[in-house]
Amino acid sequence: MTDDTENQPEDGEGQSQVPRSRGGGRGLIISFVTVVVLMETGMFFFLVPSADEVSALAEAKLIKSVQDGDAAAEEQANDENVVQEFQLGLYGETFSPIDTERTYRVEIDLYGLIRKKNHDMMLDEFSQKEGRLRHAIRMKVRNSALEELNENNLGLLERRILTTCNHLLEDDLLLGVGFKSYQLIEQ
Repeated sequence: MTDDTENQPEDGEGQSQVPRSRGGGRGLIISFVTVVVLMETGMFFFLVPSADEVSALAEAKLIKSVQDGDAAAEEQANDENVVQEFQLGLYGETFSPIDTERTYRVEIDLYGLIRKKNHDMMLDEFSQKEGRLRHAIRMKVRNSALEELNENNLGLLERRILTTCNHLLEDDLLLGVGFKSYQLIEQ
């Protein structure tokens, strides 16, 4: 037995040191991993939404985005379809109507009604065909009867001018025509 005591190291009080077992460290690691797994499981059940909640949320977002898209598309369509005035020019014609021998002067400030989306196309068409349009409008005024040129009967002249202008334009860009000012003066 003396050999056994000789090989064992002694501490300061004469007792031999016993090596500690490593089982306590393993238990600590196992308990830490267990706590982490339990926390993740708890978080999964309490914080992660169920499949029904996820699908309901996705459906609500989809409906909202479709409604927002529809509203934006409707607003853009309304903006594009807004009717605005387009200046067709000032016209002053001296002529003798078909049914009289008197000379009259007609002064017209003419505008057309177009959709906002067609404004650029109308600018191009008008710049290319301004002379033809002005000539056609003057011819319609000159070929009108005196009773058609009275202020109470201008609707017929407006329809004739509208039809003629739309015929000359590539597309029917004009929705209507009107007079900013109109004067019929006997000379």
